[in-house]
Amino acid sequence: EVQLVESGGGLVQPGGSLRLSCAASGFPFDSYYMYWVRQAPGKGLEWVSTISTGGGVTNYADSVKGRFTISRDNAKNTVYLQMTNPKPEDTAVYYCVRSNRNYAMDYWGKGTLVTISS
Repeated sequence: EVQLVESGGGLVQPGGSLRLSCAASGFPFDSYYMYWVRQAPGKGLEWVSTISTGGGVTNYADSVKGRFTISRDNAKNTVYLQMTNPKPEDTAVYYCVRSNRNYAMDYWGKGTLVTISS
C-alpha cells in the first residue's frame, strides 16, 4: 500500500524557516518523481515543486522560486521542502504527492498545515 506521510508543519513568523518532510512507503521510492502541492485557505490547489528520481532535476513555481528548496534522501525514502523567508501568502496545507509514469499526480498524503504569521 502506497503511503505518504507529511510532517513539519506549524506556525512560523515571516522571514523564518521551516522544513517539511514526507516519508514514503509501499513503493520503490527512488523510481518516482515527487511533488509538493499546496492549498491556501479558500483557494484551489497550487503546484509548488517537483524533484526527479535522483534529485538532480528540480522545478519550482514562480511564487516560491529562490525561497523554497526541494530535496530527497532515497536511502530514507523521504522528500523534503525547505522553506526560507516564508511570507503570509505561503500559508496553506502542503501535500506530498507521487508522480506516476506519465507525470500525473497519483497518490497524495494527508497534508500538513503551515501558517505564516507574526
